Amino acid sequence: MLVGIPKEIKNHEYRVGMTPTSVREIIKHGHQVVVETKAGVGIGVADSDYSTAGATILDSAAEIFAKADMIIKVKEPQAVERAMLREGQILYTYLHLAPDPAQTKDLVESGATCVAYETVTSAYGGLPLLAPMSKVAGRMSIQAGAYCLEQPHGGLGMLLGGVPGVDPAKVVVLGAGVVGTHACHIAVGMGADVWVLDNNPISIEKHWQQFGRSTNSVFSTVDALEQHVVSADLVIGGVLIPGAEAPKLVSAAMVRDMKPGSVIVDVAIDQGGCCETSRATTHADPTYVVDDVVHYCVANMPGGVPRTSTYALNNVTLPFAIALANKGAKQAMLDDLHLRNGLNVHAGKITCREVAEDLGYEYVEAGAALQG
Repeated sequence: MLVGIPKEIKNHEYRVGMTPTSVREIIKHGHQVVVETKAGVGIGVADSDYSTAGATILDSAAEIFAKADMIIKVKEPQAVERAMLREGQILYTYLHLAPDPAQTKDLVESGATCVAYETVTSAYGGLPLLAPMSKVAGRMSIQAGAYCLEQPHGGLGMLLGGVPGVDPAKVVVLGAGVVGTHACHIAVGMGADVWVLDNNPISIEKHWQQFGRSTNSVFSTVDALEQHVVSADLVIGGVLIPGAEAPKLVSAAMVRDMKPGSVIVDVAIDQGGCCETSRATTHADPTYVVDDVVHYCVANMPGGVPRTSTYALNNVTLPFAIALANKGAKQAMLDDLHLRNGLNVHAGKITCREVAEDLGYEYVEAGAALQG
């Protein structure tokens, strides 16, 4: 199979779909790789590094899309990239389709086979291709929140951990999953007063076992959300319903009642955000203010630390990439339920139930679509 690696073009996106190490590994399995020139510059990798690994360097994304049997990316394809997809081509990347009807329409019309990292599952539970970026984003959310709390950046002028004799900031983390857990690691380490809300008793129990009294865990209800969000200095939105649009847990009314200068970091923005006042921003212009509350809603947070993110991502995406190349998309997914769960669009059909329900498409089970 000929595998293509285009340069990412989303605003301030510096990650790349495959590292030279991954390229060398897939070539060892008998495949060819073409890489767009300067695709790896954001992670400090030169074209010569890819050439040494065995890849061929091409001058443009158009050449990559025209030649490759499988396109491996990081972020969802932008409109100009979607226009280059063709019937039968494999697209393997993050998609986040539920809040993005325009992208979904284009992928359906392309006839391509589109596998979303964020819905691939594991025999051990969880979402293994989403988890590394959730870890990165969770940790970055506290860094970003601490920065935004500084008065020159619109915040109320608090040091996250306070100092002896002065209270620390109250950090409220919505969701005790991967994002929430890693946000807590950093927030606790910085000395914040950390509160975690979740409506899953098992998640709360696991959180308690991990953090004990260093955080405060609360069962999430409307009352609890109103109480803790309104009193927070920093709110971290880390909720996830796999494949579906994020639930709007923080209402516009709650935001109006928050302290002037408090901060919301909505990590769930890739899936539409968990706050009614959230809208996607970029690293170039990361924040805006609603009702005197600073909103940080960067849709590709891990792109800000591309060296860490790319290598962490490749560690988990490479085995599935090899399976897709070795067996072809149809057989690889028929053989592996967890990879099949990653199939969101195939030959004009929506094969992810949550996407179909959120966007009003007919749902076709992935196995049936592949054999149809």
